[in-house]
Amino acid sequence: MSIKKHYIYWNTILFVAVAAWPWSGNTQTSNSKAKKLYCWHQNGQRVCSDTLPAEAVNAAREEFNAKNGMLKGEVQRALNENERAATASEEAQRRAGQDAEETRKRADQIMLASFQTEDDLRQVFLKRIATIDNNLKTARYNATNLRQGLVNLLRNANERELAGQKVPEKLAADIEQRRQDLLSQQRLQTSFEQERATLSGEIEETLQRYRALKSSEANASPLAEP
Repeated sequence: MSIKKHYIYWNTILFVAVAAWPWSGNTQTSNSKAKKLYCWHQNGQRVCSDTLPAEAVNAAREEFNAKNGMLKGEVQRALNENERAATASEEAQRRAGQDAEETRKRADQIMLASFQTEDDLRQVFLKRIATIDNNLKTARYNATNLRQGLVNLLRNANERELAGQKVPEKLAADIEQRRQDLLSQQRLQTSFEQERATLSGEIEETLQRYRALKSSEANASPLAEP
């Protein structure tokens, strides 16, 4: 059955249902109460009524004008708990995306206002590079010293053991402390190395963005008069 025939068929059924409805009591009162006719599916069957029972409140339904049988609107079924959570998550992601885009636009405007040329922007990055490189150099130097100190302590302990002597508790504690200090310094060094690598990518990305913004700004400006 085509959609058009299906619609005419159900409208005909509704007209018959409305006309044959067993109204009781005062006619004016009944008409005022039966403003809508609700139709929904329940247990695989289509059900229509002028009242909406509690078990059908959350079901998808169609609402018709009870006087002429014309479709007034459709109500989608209520979402379950998991669907509501998924919808809320999607909405939160959408808003987060909008906020990120607005933040990026503000950052672009600040960058254009703060740096007149690409060289000005590069100077800022050069200062950041110098700071990170200095931190990295210091971390490597400290790690080298700690490693050498640990080697010396371990050699001392090894010589004592070879001589049949007991390793003093203080020496053992110093070895453990030096090992922990070295591990901590190595983690710091790794952090600086990662920051340096990330900065290189950030610089290139920012410069490309700056060039694109400058180009758009130039194209948007009115042409100079001859």
